[in-house]
Amino acid sequence: MSMFDQLDSVENRFDSVEAQLASPGLASDPSKLQELMKEYAQLRDVVDAYRGWKALSAELNEAREMLGDGDPDMREMAKEEISSLEPRIEEGATRLKLLLLPRDPHEGRDVILEIRAGVGGDEAGLWAADLFRMYSRYGEGRRWKFELMSVSHNDSGGYKEVIAQVKGPDVYKRLKYESGVHRVQRVPATETQGRIHTSTATVALMPEADPVEVNIQDKDLRIDVFRASGPGGQSVNTTDSAVRITHLPTNTVVICQDEKSQHKNKAKAMTVLVTRVYEKERAIVDAESAALRKDQVGTGDRSERIRTYNYAQGRITDHRIGTTLYTLDKVLQGDLDDLLDHCATYFEAKALEQLDDE
Repeated sequence: MSMFDQLDSVENRFDSVEAQLASPGLASDPSKLQELMKEYAQLRDVVDAYRGWKALSAELNEAREMLGDGDPDMREMAKEEISSLEPRIEEGATRLKLLLLPRDPHEGRDVILEIRAGVGGDEAGLWAADLFRMYSRYGEGRRWKFELMSVSHNDSGGYKEVIAQVKGPDVYKRLKYESGVHRVQRVPATETQGRIHTSTATVALMPEADPVEVNIQDKDLRIDVFRASGPGGQSVNTTDSAVRITHLPTNTVVICQDEKSQHKNKAKAMTVLVTRVYEKERAIVDAESAALRKDQVGTGDRSERIRTYNYAQGRITDHRIGTTLYTLDKVLQGDLDDLLDHCATYFEAKALEQLDDE
């Protein structure tokens, strides 16, 4: 089926849904109404873009017909109109291709964000804290809600590990390409000789799973409770409120000790556990699919260094997309849109190439 056959089919379906929504009897079936409204919203962007493209194409055809006019002024006007319309039509066709790409089934979901210190000792922990602060500030600007699920500090005040649930519009869509190893090159505050150190932190960005999507049975879980402690072993709780849950089939372990209530810690730990198990299952499927493709687009391989932040030069280099920006200060303050847009554009282009090859 050609692209335009697909677009005609989408437009026909849109008209059908629109007609059903206008039916007086639909109000008596709330679930059907909600289903149709959701489909209508999903189809509208494609149909609006397609109808706009068809209108421009009709204008172009009229302008081309004017080239045969006997009036030289009319012919000149037609040429100017054609030169203006052709690039707009080409851009519109590219946008239509993007709109027809299979929708990421995880878009619209909240996420679990995990950041862990990598190589570099205490400086890696400070870098992990800087990354978490960067994402938090970006989220504040978009009115996202960050809820800490688990935090493990190191002696320097950085993070060994920090896990947070992030809720809000387009969370996964904006952050889905952030998974990977983030490398920093800078002079640590504790460095007396002014030498530049290289440290890393790992970012994992996982769409939050619905429990019904993951088959976790009670018999597959081992739940341990213990007394929570702070940095350096300092006691922060006199009761066994900390919870460690182990999913035995996958050996997935989650610890949560930030709440004083054992029940709250258990609930948070289960949310993270379900998401991690779901992510493992999804990674297996992705890997199997990737083996059938020439290029892996957006697989989120966390063993791969994806980006370098160089303080001395004020630059950020994303190694996957070959882009360098000299906006380090702005990015660390949470101004991530330009960087994230570069990533989205690159991976969308790769997806289009793959679509054209099929």
